[in-house]
Order: sequence, then C-alpha cells, then structure tokens
Amino acid sequence: MKGDAIRLFLGPALLFVLTTENVRAVEAINQKLPPSALHLFVLAGQSNMAGRASVEAIDKQIDPRVFVLDESLHWKPAVDPLHFDKPQVDGVGIGKSFAIAYADANPGVNVGLIPCAVGGTSIKVWAPSAFHKQTKTHPWDDGLVRIQAALKDGELKGILWHQGESDTNQYSAPKYEQRLTELIQRYRSTFHAPDVPFIIGQLGQFKERPWNKYRTMVDAAQKNVCEKDSACGFVSSDNLVHGGDNAHFSSSSVREFGRRYYHAYSLLTENQLVH
Repeated sequence: MKGDAIRLFLGPALLFVLTTENVRAVEAINQKLPPSALHLFVLAGQSNMAGRASVEAIDKQIDPRVFVLDESLHWKPAVDPLHFDKPQVDGVGIGKSFAIAYADANPGVNVGLIPCAVGGTSIKVWAPSAFHKQTKTHPWDDGLVRIQAALKDGELKGILWHQGESDTNQYSAPKYEQRLTELIQRYRSTFHAPDVPFIIGQLGQFKERPWNKYRTMVDAAQKNVCEKDSACGFVSSDNLVHGGDNAHFSSSSVREFGRRYYHAYSLLTENQLVH
C-alpha cells in the first residue's frame, strides 16, 4: 500500500486503514480545500442513477477515499444521497459502491463523483440547450458546468450511465440507439477524452413489471451500442430487485449494481495502468 499506513477508528465495529494521502485528503475537505489528483466519474441518466433507494446506516458511513461534488460545486465526503435533482425522494444510487470498489482496486487513489443525473429525463433532453420541464433543469448544460468545475481537481476516468425508462415508448424507443451513440460521442469530444469508458446499466428486470416491446427495444439498443464501441461496457441487472415501487432498485440491489458497474469498468481497463 502506497504511503504510511495509519489506523483510524470510526466506530466500535468499523476500522479503516488509511494512507497518508487519504488523511491529507480528508483534512483538505475539513479545511474547505479540494483534494488533488482525483479520479473523476460522471454519474448521469435518470432516477436509478440519481438514487431512489432507502438510505441505510451503511450508506451514511464515510469512506475517506471517496468524495462527491455537491450542489454548490464543493467537494465533500460522499454520503448518500449524492444527488439533489429531487431532494424529497433522493436516496441511495450506484455511485458510492462503484467508487469504493474502484478505490479498493487502486490503493492510494481518491475518487471524485460528479452527480449529474435527473429523474424522469428522456435521452432527448441530454443535449445542448434541451430543457426538462418537470425539474426545470437543462440536464446536459447543467452537467457540463459541473464536470468542468470538477476537472480542475482531477482527471476524467469514466462516465456511468443509467437511463432509458423514459424512452420506452413508440416514439422514442426506435431513436434511442442513435441518440445514445451521439450522446457518448458528445461527452468524449466535449472533454477531449476519445477513449473514456462509458458504462451503461441495464434497465430493471422486475417480475412485477414485465417488459413490453419498447423496453426490449431500448435494451437491445444499449447492448448494440456497447458491441460497436470497444470503450463501452454493459452492466446486467439480472436478479436485482426493486424497493417496493416496481421501478427503482432496492438499497442492497443498487449497491450490488454499483459493484457490477466497477466490474464492467475493470474489464475495459484491466490492461491500462492507473496513474
């Protein structure tokens, strides 16, 4: 492990082993200074990326290696909920468990999560100047501001995407593959990152809500995009369950989903050195 090992007790049953780099990062947050050299990940899409699962005790625990860019563009230790698109319903999402898995695999690294997801958005509003009436936001434009602010403190390492539920209809589903391809290209060209990994999570497969042909079309479109793009990974939602609303993953399932996102990411980058 890089750096001198330091033990920090955060509770009677919880023990973290920190490096000196981790300690300095936490101290920087306490002093309202940004940690440096963050490995940055964008969290984009709609409600399952934003997180709607119930916040449990484990979700409130601070991992000193994982930070989140808050609504005012300041870094803070990542504690769910990470998003703020709909404060009355925001809960646990994919981001934190992904970040912990990434940090576990890369000792000495600090992770910066950039929440950009907006619940209820179709893919067509993830374009320049597009407006989402329900939340009165501009998902692409607002996310652009947030990512640009975060890039001052680190390097973009990946984009995590979960979206598509709002496009499972006769009008949007046939256009989804083209729009998703354009979105990925827009992210990469905007941030001059032609090979940045783009990870797509599968729509929920809940037995209480059987798929119609339009959900199947969106699912096929996402898989097709990943088959054509060597820097795109697809994450299965097999055996994950909802939290009682037939729409959003449960707390345990969404944490598992985050770990699966990391597995898909690692498959794309396993031959690359983390630096």
